[in-house]
Amino acid sequence: MSVQDKVIAIIAEQAVLEPSDVGLDSTLESLGIDSLGLVESIFAIEEAFDISVPFNANEPEASDFDISSVGAIIAGIERLIAEQAG
Repeated sequence: MSVQDKVIAIIAEQAVLEPSDVGLDSTLESLGIDSLGLVESIFAIEEAFDISVPFNANEPEASDFDISSVGAIIAGIERLIAEQAG
């Protein structure tokens, strides 16, 4: 399963949607994911990929991690995987 498919599956699960309902240009807000759902998604993603996501739930705008869309999240995760693989 690709990074994209895995991330979409995690986000779809949080949103209680089918993965096919989650588009790359979807925002978490448009999918009905609130801040708690976002935090749970980040934890699930960290666990799934064994990475640490630089995201502060208390100050999302101060984070270095782009959560503006599903596509942005996937790109960020792919970058983190590459960086942490060294």
